[in-house]
Amino acid sequence: MSGFVLQALDRREDGPVRVGFTISKKVGNSPERNRVRRRLREMVRLSPSGMRPGYDYVLIGRRAALDLPFEHLTEDFIRALSRVHAGKNTSTTPSATPHAGTR
Repeated sequence: MSGFVLQALDRREDGPVRVGFTISKKVGNSPERNRVRRRLREMVRLSPSGMRPGYDYVLIGRRAALDLPFEHLTEDFIRALSRVHAGKNTSTTPSATPHAGTR
């Protein structure tokens, strides 16, 4: 199980990478949520630059991030970035929503 979910949005403009973090109350109490947030922030800071300028990234923290080894989190992050950017094209048509048909 992964310690986070990664979402990315191409703003279609040049500019700095923007990263946001969100951890819901389901993860745990305040100290646990803060620990998850700190671990995710450090993971992003130490990761090689796979993030692209002009993109917004949101990491949604999961409870598993408390117990997973830091190296595992970092590997998951690098894999998630490659999946997010795989097959990106420059068309202006929006892609299908990731949860289409699940409701």
